[in-house]
Amino acid sequence: MKSIKALYVLLLLLVGCIIGQAQLQVSGHVFDINSQSMLEGANVYLPELRSGVVSNHQGLFTIEIPTNGITKVQFSHIGYQTILREIDAHNLEDTLLVALKPISIQSEEVVISGISAATQHDNAIRIELLKAKDIETSGSPNLMEAIAALPGVNIISKSPGVSMPTIRGMSMTNIIVMNNGVKLENYQYSKNHAFIIDEFGVEQIEVIKGPASLLYGSGAVGGIINFIKEKPAASEGIVGDYTGHYHSCTQGLCNSLGLKGKNKQLTYSLRAGYKNHADYLDGDGDFVPNTRFTDKSIDFNIGFTKPYGSFNLYYDYNRPQLGMCLKQAIPYIKERGRKLEWWYQDLTSHVLSLRHKLMLRNYKFDVNIALQVNKRLGQTDTTTAAYKLVDATLKTLSYEVKAYLPSNNSLKYSIGFQGESKTNQNHDAPLMVIPDCDNNSLSVFALVEGQLWNKLKLQTGIRYDYSTLSTTTRKQLDEINRTFNNLSSSFATSYKFTSHLHGRISVASAYRIPNMGELTQDGWHGTRYEQGNAALAAQQNLETDLGLHYHSHQLICDIAAFYNHIDDYIYMAPTSDVTSSGSTIYRHAQCNANLHGCEISLAYAPTENLDFQASYSHLNAKKKMALTYRLSHLINSRFLLS
Repeated sequence: MKSIKALYVLLLLLVGCIIGQAQLQVSGHVFDINSQSMLEGANVYLPELRSGVVSNHQGLFTIEIPTNGITKVQFSHIGYQTILREIDAHNLEDTLLVALKPISIQSEEVVISGISAATQHDNAIRIELLKAKDIETSGSPNLMEAIAALPGVNIISKSPGVSMPTIRGMSMTNIIVMNNGVKLENYQYSKNHAFIIDEFGVEQIEVIKGPASLLYGSGAVGGIINFIKEKPAASEGIVGDYTGHYHSCTQGLCNSLGLKGKNKQLTYSLRAGYKNHADYLDGDGDFVPNTRFTDKSIDFNIGFTKPYGSFNLYYDYNRPQLGMCLKQAIPYIKERGRKLEWWYQDLTSHVLSLRHKLMLRNYKFDVNIALQVNKRLGQTDTTTAAYKLVDATLKTLSYEVKAYLPSNNSLKYSIGFQGESKTNQNHDAPLMVIPDCDNNSLSVFALVEGQLWNKLKLQTGIRYDYSTLSTTTRKQLDEINRTFNNLSSSFATSYKFTSHLHGRISVASAYRIPNMGELTQDGWHGTRYEQGNAALAAQQNLETDLGLHYHSHQLICDIAAFYNHIDDYIYMAPTSDVTSSGSTIYRHAQCNANLHGCEISLAYAPTENLDFQASYSHLNAKKKMALTYRLSHLINSRFLLS
């Protein structure tokens, strides 16, 4: 808590220094580069401040920007290519003239999951993107299944309501899932434990495939998935929207109602969502017992924006209740239905986050704090002595400060630190798979970006992490007190051969400390008895990526290849030991592993209303010691007509 207080003292000092800064207004016109006609309804948005306006019927806009330094401004319009311009407050044009180019295929989008907001082409590392419309047209009742449209991304599905994403063969705690920049902590130690997030109010999904520990810390061995919230209201007043979906295979009803408004520098939004699905109907017309699920959610945001910074508070509440298709539940399910009574996960998630961007002269600061409370109940059936089999709460406090130092057009520097404190507490239930324990971590990092000859971009950095994990109750077994420290780094470069063709090369290391479950668990988990291993070492990997990207008015083509070597890969394996009842005991073990593969994706739009998409991915994963391998292919083709 002392660290949190120190952050807010710093925040108040910075605000005190800049509160007197004058406001600078920028005006301009947005027009069609071909017809020269002015564009009404063009979005003019400051991604760093999460503030924007809309051009009027004359294509005119007026927006306030910071009075010092360089500000990034995003210009977009439906049917036109999105552009990102840097505006220097000390060298400002009287009137900005912004020309947008019509485009048939999806435009180059602005992403924020890298070091800073940038277009996809301007990032040294490749960041894949799914827009909200891609999620809506996926036809899936589960948000995670929509991500599988990206090559190299798949899911492990236990039911329509329980799906875990995988990136290039890595899943669970080997990847990081983020809610608007907040790393989710939802007991994701098993394929039965879904990440608690829904699609309501999501603007876009950004995916980094490959090691990303440099920016996001432990767990980003396989990559990250970042769900970005919708933009705030662009004009003053209040607007609302409603979205409804029906899914025939689950008789599923999905509803979302949202309101958002703006009053001068104040923005606010409120959204409520509700899902209710019956048991899944398979291809033979039979229902799969107890695959029913429900989900309720409320999202709230209030933000304040000035030219010297933005201050945002977010609150997300999710209450998924997920049926489990287990042999214990099947005898109770006589007919297809919606009501959850036997063998289901009853989950509650609260995420409160404060995300601030401050601009002081030529310095920029991100100051972010988040508190998560995740409640997990495992319900069985009323005939069982312990109807409430699992009852545990995971509390996570995370904080970070990033400083973007004064830079020139060639080199950009940033430094920062991040910290996290997790506490697991068991309550009144007989099954304590994970004991009461505490996990704390602190890290520091530095990054450099370089731009040479307007064609070559370089990005490199280094990071140091220190973590501790200790248990307070562990049944009859010994208590655990472990300390981990890791050094990770990365180097990435992109080269612009032509305005349409880009190449990328990256070499990155990442790490993952063993999680609470892998070190401490001891008990029945689903249908098998699982034990942790208190002696596990941290997992470390090194991955090399090569990529080519071609983007024209009608065609997009991506080709990528990768090789990922992992030292001390952590996995669950059966042993020769058995329980008192004769059941096999599964225990966490380690070995070295290699993964390599390639991905190809194509998108072609012969006209504005016709779009063809196809992708292919290949993955080979091999235990280095055990001489076993797994080969998988995925071919995914889609035909879209709008």
